[in-house]
Amino acid sequence: MPATSANLGPGFDALGLALGLYDEVEAELTGDRVQVSVEGEGEGELDLGEGHLVVRAMRKAFDRMGMAQPPGIRLHCRNRIPHARGMGSSSAAIVAGILAARALGSARTFSDDEVFALATEMEGHPDNVAPCLAGCLTISWTDHGGSPHMVKLTPHARIRPVVLIPSARLSTEAARGLLPKEVPHKDAAFNAGRSALLIAALTLRPENSLLMAATEDRLHQNYRAPALPGSADLVERLRAVGVPAVVSGAGPTVLVFSTPDTQDLIAPEVGNDWHIQQMDVDPDGANVQFPETR
Repeated sequence: MPATSANLGPGFDALGLALGLYDEVEAELTGDRVQVSVEGEGEGELDLGEGHLVVRAMRKAFDRMGMAQPPGIRLHCRNRIPHARGMGSSSAAIVAGILAARALGSARTFSDDEVFALATEMEGHPDNVAPCLAGCLTISWTDHGGSPHMVKLTPHARIRPVVLIPSARLSTEAARGLLPKEVPHKDAAFNAGRSALLIAALTLRPENSLLMAATEDRLHQNYRAPALPGSADLVERLRAVGVPAVVSGAGPTVLVFSTPDTQDLIAPEVGNDWHIQQMDVDPDGANVQFPETR
């Protein structure tokens, strides 16, 4: 399951990017109790029973498939996606649980659309689960009936995402609590134009001048700045030297759309409290592998 970055500046709750950093989950059904082991991110912190998010997603999927709940589930999670950093760790866990249940289930077919719908229902919005499932760059939305949809696009080869990860954490719920219920019409129009420009810049014309304009935002980052002052300050400093930087998801990680023209400008603006990691764009999204039979 790949990490993801959502919003991407102006594309609030709509745009998402799959990143080449992965959580792995091994799952099997057993005859007794739930057993979860975790290595990496969340080790020693996460619930190791029914409260684990992957287990909860599996239970939801079994219900949705009309399948009797198995008495026991055994999971081993290798977590590499940082938690509470705006990189889609909860979406990866939800997608992992639903896909594991579909792979292990013996009930009716559970379609990709149904997987996407359940993942969106559990996450609350589709912008992170869409790229986790499909890979690449996604535009996602829900129709008037509440069903989610997505379009998958391939970013230009010159685009190299760089994530700047702090040690501090921030919950998505806390970040969303800072957003106003209404925004000025001119700000909504501003973001609509910048979102359209961002798609063009990421896929067709990855020129730094376009990327700088296309990553401007008036809907969420300034409102959340009091909760993540370090991230807001770093974004401002990077943008001042011509680096197209945004807050990744709800933060506090910062995402940079780097090109060969701007790669050398990043490190001088980043202090010791940040981990710099260049990423590939994941092309395929989540996948399920079955053990080889002998």
